[in-house]
Amino acid sequence: MTSTPVQSDDERRLAELGYKQDLQRAWSGFSNFAISFTIISVLAGCFTTYGQAWNNGGPIAISWGWPIICGLILLVAFSMSELVSKYPTAGGIYYWASTMGGPKWGWFTGWFNLIGLVGVVASVDYGCATFLNATFTLFGVNLGFMDWSDTSGVLGETFFLFAVILTLHALINIYSSPLVAMLNNISVFWHVAGVAAIIAILAFVPDQHQSVDFVFTETINNSGFGGGMFWFYVLPLGFLLTMYTQTGYDASAHVSEETHGASEAAAKGVWRSVFWSGVGGWFVLLAITFAASDVNAVNEGLGSSLAVFGSALPDGWEKMVVVIATIGQLFCGMACVTSCSRMMYAFSRDRAVPGWQLWTRLNHHRVPALAVIASCVAALVMTLPALEGDEAGAPYAFFAVVSICVIGLYIAYVMPVYLRWRMGDAFEPGPWTLGRKYRWVNPLAIVWVGICVIIFCLPFTPAAVPWRDEFDIRYVNYAPITVGLVLLIVGLWWTLKAKHTFKGPVRTIEFEEEGVGVES
Repeated sequence: MTSTPVQSDDERRLAELGYKQDLQRAWSGFSNFAISFTIISVLAGCFTTYGQAWNNGGPIAISWGWPIICGLILLVAFSMSELVSKYPTAGGIYYWASTMGGPKWGWFTGWFNLIGLVGVVASVDYGCATFLNATFTLFGVNLGFMDWSDTSGVLGETFFLFAVILTLHALINIYSSPLVAMLNNISVFWHVAGVAAIIAILAFVPDQHQSVDFVFTETINNSGFGGGMFWFYVLPLGFLLTMYTQTGYDASAHVSEETHGASEAAAKGVWRSVFWSGVGGWFVLLAITFAASDVNAVNEGLGSSLAVFGSALPDGWEKMVVVIATIGQLFCGMACVTSCSRMMYAFSRDRAVPGWQLWTRLNHHRVPALAVIASCVAALVMTLPALEGDEAGAPYAFFAVVSICVIGLYIAYVMPVYLRWRMGDAFEPGPWTLGRKYRWVNPLAIVWVGICVIIFCLPFTPAAVPWRDEFDIRYVNYAPITVGLVLLIVGLWWTLKAKHTFKGPVRTIEFEEEGVGVES
């Protein structure tokens, strides 16, 4: 394959970073913003994990917790924007860490990022399957899984739909990168219009609404832990709603090699997606909470947003809200697969993933098809424990997968942020920069993430505490076990072998000499 002369500023900058323009650069700056905005998706995270905040803190965890925590998350996003402006590559986060800290930093950052992105794919598509199953139920469609388990087939049906959705997203990603970009653009408008429609429905259709006092001062503790643990243990567990929803904005970095004007467009895509999702998410969460007038019904429905819609809206309006949210989640899951596969492609390009020759192979659409498939299969395997639940059909493993996503991604986010802070004024920024503000923005971002990692490793219910009489393994938060196991494996792998073979980013020309490239 003959080399193509570097012509555009984007290609020239990419060549300086060590890579040839193999992926198709067909994304606009808006498309770059759109993929992160779509992955954050207030129609996904806000709706599927609403019950986590309702049960662990109640309305205050939503009305106050959301805007405060979004402000802290913006510190992380601003820090990352500066880095993607300097290093606009598909590898994104792990490339930054490798460049500023060496191969060891890049190795561990990359693996945290990859496990977190697999968790994003798993949790978003599983949450989408939950809403799709609810949609079928509302319209009287029975998939015939009623004999799967003691949970009346609910978990079996949901997992089947989860597998179908993963397959659909894999096929869309494999066969057209421009189509994915176009659908992400459509997704932005769907999310804006959909959120506006849902807010209007929840504001004007219900006969009753909660008071301002309830929404901004009421506390709820359905966790099972004692009231004395509320402020320092239970309420922080409710922060998972915000931290989980505001993940995946590293996608703007992972598709930077496919974006025009990436040094500025990708940087803006990161922080703008967090900011506008924060604004839209707060309004829709307030609308849901004001509509939760039947507290008993919501509690009986495990605090879910579906329980709010079912108790507050007539059938027709309930169907409309659930369908809008489900379609938004389908857009979100598609974008998650794109981001995960691009990160896997880039990390494999530098020979960090077993079988890297496969994951770097591009099909005739210039898409890493096998990396797409591997991302979806890994997400399916990660979510297998969600087939287990209790008599109410609650998949306790779902929130563990959500925690895996948050822990893996945010550790990966702040590792290069720490390295940039450590470099101080020696760091030469790209076109988008924090200036001297990095001196306080970076450390605050790091400290906040450290607190959250500890919180989301904790048990969500007393039944998950091994030394308690009510202990049940189905309730265990296996996020720290999974992340810890991955850390142990990649740590041993680094010590025994990878430190001798993984040298950080590998220049594309070396790959081409070994015959890895676009299939003819």
